[in-house]
Amino acid sequence: MTTTLVVLTVVDIVLLIAGLAVYLFWVGTLLARIAANLEDCAETVRRINVHAAAIVPGVSHINRTGGVVAGALPLLYGMAEEIVVGATYTPPTEARPPARPASGTRRSRLHDAVGFVPR
Repeated sequence: MTTTLVVLTVVDIVLLIAGLAVYLFWVGTLLARIAANLEDCAETVRRINVHAAAIVPGVSHINRTGGVVAGALPLLYGMAEEIVVGATYTPPTEARPPARPASGTRRSRLHDAVGFVPR
């Protein structure tokens, strides 16, 4: 009986170690794949930084020009309002009749087929 318990314990420990080894191999494979992807991402970020370094002085100029234009917009808006007087849309106050088709009433062959005559 004691020998059977010792053998079962050893088999249990061997199975546990084998399961842990498989699990560690799987986790190691996943981590290696993640490391390779992160390395590719880091290279892409380095390339973007190199390309962006040439653009940064232009962006500051664009931002400065945009600020000047944004500051002038109220003045331009005021000038446009004085030039175009009476251009503001005023909706009609009286009720409109329902819209009718410009082509008139359409004739339906389906009505003729069933003998229906609209009034």
